[in-house]
Amino acid sequence: MRLILIFIVVPLIEILLLIEIGSRIGALNTIFIIVLTGILGASLMRHQGFTIIRNIQRDLSQGRMPTGELINGALVLVGGIVLLTPGFFTDAVGFVLLLPATRALILKKIQLLIRRKIESGDIHIFFR
Repeated sequence: MRLILIFIVVPLIEILLLIEIGSRIGALNTIFIIVLTGILGASLMRHQGFTIIRNIQRDLSQGRMPTGELINGALVLVGGIVLLTPGFFTDAVGFVLLLPATRALILKKIQLLIRRKIESGDIHIFFR
């Protein structure tokens, strides 16, 4: 049900924003901004991705499991994919996921959610 809402609500928000912003600043300026945010987002995703890969390699070389960095990498991947979707709302979400400060807040929330799911028994972890 949530997925259906996302596939209906997000495009509606994007269409409304594109129409509203386009009517205020013009179609060409709107297209320019969308292309520019795509280019900036791709560059930021590339930079953040390389940083995360280096951090994962560092953790593995020190014998630590890079769980936080793996979640970070997933957030960067989702942020990059969302930024490739044309629109202002998805660009905002993408940049939130790509900026280290906001991503760190989201990472803490995800880790807390996972910890609660493990403690409640909704997620089971088996060790060999």
